[in-house]
Amino acid sequence: MDIVTAQEMYERDRVAMEAAGLDGKMLMENAGRAVTYDLLRHIQKEHAIVVLMGAGNNGGDGFVIARTLLNLGYDVEAWQVVPDAKITGDAEAHKRIFQASGHPYRLLKSSEDLNTSLCRADVCIDAMLGIGVKGRLREPYADIVRLCNEKSILRLAVDLPSGVPADEGVEVFEAFQAHYTSIIEAPKQSAFLQHTQPYYGEWSVVEIGLPLKQLPDLRRKLWSRADVKRTLPEREAHSHKGSHGKGLIIGGSRLMPGSVAMTAKAALRSGSGLIAVSTDAEAVPAISPYVQEATFVEGEDGGRVPDLEGYDGIAVGMGLGRGSMQSTVVERVVREQDTPLLVDADGLYLLKDFLGELKKREVPTVLTPHPGEFAHLTDLSIQEILRAPFSYSKEFAEKHGVYLVLKGPSTIITGPDGEQRVDVSGNAGLAKGGSGDVLSGILLSMMMQAEQVLDALSNGCFLHGATADLLVQDGHSKVDLLASDVIEGLSRTFRTFSS
Repeated sequence: MDIVTAQEMYERDRVAMEAAGLDGKMLMENAGRAVTYDLLRHIQKEHAIVVLMGAGNNGGDGFVIARTLLNLGYDVEAWQVVPDAKITGDAEAHKRIFQASGHPYRLLKSSEDLNTSLCRADVCIDAMLGIGVKGRLREPYADIVRLCNEKSILRLAVDLPSGVPADEGVEVFEAFQAHYTSIIEAPKQSAFLQHTQPYYGEWSVVEIGLPLKQLPDLRRKLWSRADVKRTLPEREAHSHKGSHGKGLIIGGSRLMPGSVAMTAKAALRSGSGLIAVSTDAEAVPAISPYVQEATFVEGEDGGRVPDLEGYDGIAVGMGLGRGSMQSTVVERVVREQDTPLLVDADGLYLLKDFLGELKKREVPTVLTPHPGEFAHLTDLSIQEILRAPFSYSKEFAEKHGVYLVLKGPSTIITGPDGEQRVDVSGNAGLAKGGSGDVLSGILLSMMMQAEQVLDALSNGCFLHGATADLLVQDGHSKVDLLASDVIEGLSRTFRTFSS
């Protein structure tokens, strides 16, 4: 499923109308009816419903929604919140159909009249503003939004809540606070941003009949269970341990043995054939009982870097530490030209001194920062990263020739060519120490088993989050869930893909 900016959505509509010959009024009818039947999951027949309609396509959708609900026998009060002159084009055509169908509407003259209706309502449907909004709301929208947000009613939004910008990069705004949003055709970037996503509430996407084969490839997609099922490698009947990747994990220390231990166990639980761990010798007794299937390798000449030959993938950084010796470790593996590399945690901190070396690597390099680590790598603030994560991820990945996994509730996976995937699996139970270490192990394993690195990373992120979701549904809460629980729960997740 594509993720779009406002301009990209306008382009999709244009292509649908010009290349495929679809009429704008038909698309509006399709959109309004699709949204209506999606919203019916949240509406009961006894509910008193207020539909708020503004200018533009969103308002036109609102007329279709109000008409469809009335035709189905629902108690609907339709409010046009802009003057008649503002309703033009396809929206005006559907307003005429609404009137010709014998349905009255109310024209907003004072917010007091609307407030009276909202006080009686159980549900408010926001079809006021669409994807073109930027900055603070003007009147009467600002006052209407405040009235709606104050009421203890079910708030439903059409495409995106009024006032929420479609695109990333906008920090200051005020918006309709929806409990649920029915998104038309494709989710917008703001559905995945930390400061705008909460305004959507829960959401889903409705299809309105755009000719998908004729639409431009945006190379920015939401990664789904269907995508994982389609791309997840299958085990051959006659495969052996060497068929599924021999990985090396460099990290851990006397005081932090758990991080590299969880990475190793997660990699093995995710299907890796062989895993070797290079760590502080004093940490081995603590790690080996936890992950008995792993082997341990010593550094060369008394150092921390082992022989790097013969591995299908290397992960470095988990619990490594940030001293000068550890910096040498990171520099050495970055200069290694023959083996795919994943860098996480302390490795990302130390990597900043060697960013210029990344472009020289001839095999894939994967960085897995959270926003704070990415801010360190880019010299940006965390706030700047969160405001425009798509753009900053793409710019960094293309500049340094790396795969970037920017972790968060919406994880953005970016390839060195700028292609992006978004994974929204998982829950707040993953906000625990060790979750990133587990993810690194899963990603290393996926990298060594898949032909396409971007697919491998996307699948790994989904498996990690989906496991947390399964565990919270049955047996755990978001409070007690541990990173080690996710490792043990991977088997359940893999079984859901084998049926």
